[in-house]
Amino acid sequence: MPSSVLEFVVLFAAAIPFVFYFLAIYSSSRYFWQSRNQSEKNLDFTPPVSNLKPVRGLDPDAYENFASFCRQDYPEYEILFCVTDQTDPSVTVIQKLMRDFPERKIRLLYSAGHTAFNDKVAKLRLMEREAQYEYLVINDSDVRVDSEYLRRVVEPLRDPKVGGVTCFYVSSREGSLVEKLQTIGMISDFYAGVLVAWQLDGVHFALGPTMASTKQRVRGFGGFQVLENRPADDLLFGRLIAEQGVEMKLLPFAVETVPDFQGVGELLAKRARWMTVMRAMRPWGHFGLLFTWGLPWTMLAVLVHPTLLVVAAYWGSYLAFRVAMTWLIGIHGLSQAGLWTKMPLIPLWDAMAFVIWLASFTRSSIRWRNVNYHLRNGQFVATTDALVPNSTTKSDL
Repeated sequence: MPSSVLEFVVLFAAAIPFVFYFLAIYSSSRYFWQSRNQSEKNLDFTPPVSNLKPVRGLDPDAYENFASFCRQDYPEYEILFCVTDQTDPSVTVIQKLMRDFPERKIRLLYSAGHTAFNDKVAKLRLMEREAQYEYLVINDSDVRVDSEYLRRVVEPLRDPKVGGVTCFYVSSREGSLVEKLQTIGMISDFYAGVLVAWQLDGVHFALGPTMASTKQRVRGFGGFQVLENRPADDLLFGRLIAEQGVEMKLLPFAVETVPDFQGVGELLAKRARWMTVMRAMRPWGHFGLLFTWGLPWTMLAVLVHPTLLVVAAYWGSYLAFRVAMTWLIGIHGLSQAGLWTKMPLIPLWDAMAFVIWLASFTRSSIRWRNVNYHLRNGQFVATTDALVPNSTTKSDL
């Protein structure tokens, strides 16, 4: 038995993350079981679609990413690209796309002159106004999809009770240790939280690589201008649609995205930026993550009561739960068969993510596209350099 009340309190607190892990396993099991036991759809609901793609700068493999949207098995759709101006390096790639796919309706718009802090959303506002069709599918510029993508993401909108659709995403390549860390973090950490949120509260969010809805629903929350000065616009997009009394649908498949970071420093900066935004938007929920970090609590439990029983119980439970969560979501759910080789990286990711979480409490600003922004009341408050355009960086947060 523990020799002091303090030891008992620590050991009790250190077991709380295992409750979260159990909930993540239960939520993931239930989600993928329900998804696979729903009746198969014929994917024959194919209203005309406007595919909106805000672009800023040139992503790796940009041509193939864009071209995958031109190869859709879908009867009628248009693709709208929007860049800031003609100096954007993606313009030549988009023009080549137009020449190579003359059978597709492809338009290129320019957003020069806007003053919104969130450039991506300002572009979406312009494209939504110019879109020819009622049904909208929105993707980040680094996304690559298969030929049935549009059919799958539009089909749930057949049901009038469904107001929006989103889906998972995975990395298109994992050649470096940093890219493998990103993959293991997304599947074992981020998606675990997503599926717990689905279980407890439903889907009140969207994931940026895929957001599908209609002009009616966008107008229902006041239009994209509502999001122009807000970070985490994808999360808010889904929330504002769900608040209209309709369902946001999370589909059980993943599109591919090209890694947008070079080296561990950029990956950590990206994660720190996201965690800082989450703290600004959901301060109490962000603090509550304290009780989901199994690794530091396990280490603390062993430190205060270093017996063989405690070591075996806590380390064994931590490793078993984390591997089970990752297998269930990544391999069983999203068919990422190569994930087994990345399992040893889970403790390293957890250690990094915990340190970044701690650091997020020391920050009141983020650096986004080489510009510093303060966060106040869930909105961007720009420094003096924030209004200087930068056309060489990516369009999403």
